[in-house]
This record gives sequence, C-alpha cells and structure tokens, in this order.
Amino acid sequence: MAAELDIALHRLPHHGELPLPDYASAGAAGLDLYAALPAGQPVTLDPGARALIPTGIALALPDGFEAQVRPRSGLALKHGVTVLNSPGTIDADYRGEVGVILWNAGNSPFTVNRGERIAQLVVAPVTRVRLREVAQLPPSERGDGGFGSTGTAPLS
Repeated sequence: MAAELDIALHRLPHHGELPLPDYASAGAAGLDLYAALPAGQPVTLDPGARALIPTGIALALPDGFEAQVRPRSGLALKHGVTVLNSPGTIDADYRGEVGVILWNAGNSPFTVNRGERIAQLVVAPVTRVRLREVAQLPPSERGDGGFGSTGTAPLS
C-alpha cells in the first residue's frame, strides 16, 4: 500500500458542489481534477487553442513536496487534448487556485464543461540540490551525445 500524506485543501466558492479531487481506482497515482467553470458557460477549444481552466481548489502542500498537473490519457488519445505545460508544477509555497492549461492539439474543436475530469494531480517529493561549478565534468559512456545520439534500434 502506498504511503499517505495529509494535505490541506480549500474549496473556493465557484467549486460549489463538484466532487473533490479523488483517485479513480485503488492503484491510481493521480487524483482527478474537475473543471470548475461557471454553470452553462463551457469553454470550447478550437484546434491549436489553449485556455486556463479553473479547478476551484487551492492546496497547502507540505514543505518538501510538489503537485504535478498531468494530462488524462483518454483526453489525449481520443481528442488530442493535453496539458500544455505538462507536468505543471504546483510549489509547496503556492496558495492560489490550481489551474489547468488545456491545449487542443487535435483536429476538431473540444468543449470543456463544468464538472468534467480534465487532468490529474500527482503529489511527489522534491529533492533540492546544490549546484557545484567545476572546470570539467567527469566522463561518461555517452559523453555529450545529444538528441538521437543513442539511436532508434531496439536494444539487444
């Protein structure tokens, strides 16, 4: 069983009766986020368009954690709709509304309605690093080979 972490959540007035983020299954890694758009005011994303969709919630993450806003695979596969800055990062010291930047990379308009599941939220630990400047990096097997340098053939 996965470890559990207590996180304070504030329901904003426009969230209203929408469900709180929850896991869709026992093994799910992400909590479903819902569109907290005004009733009767859907947002239609034309192909190539993007919009900030409100969720109606704010969080108080503990120090040492972040929340990642990630796409829903079904929206991406069926409609070409994804989270533009995926994963979007919510820092532990942010207290504003969680928003989701949806982008329609598909070929048809996509309409977001109030209460639709639009993204998922994964909470993860954060490792803070201290950068240490050096004159030269230690060698590695790959070296400085960049994009595509490891090829596309299957590994044997």
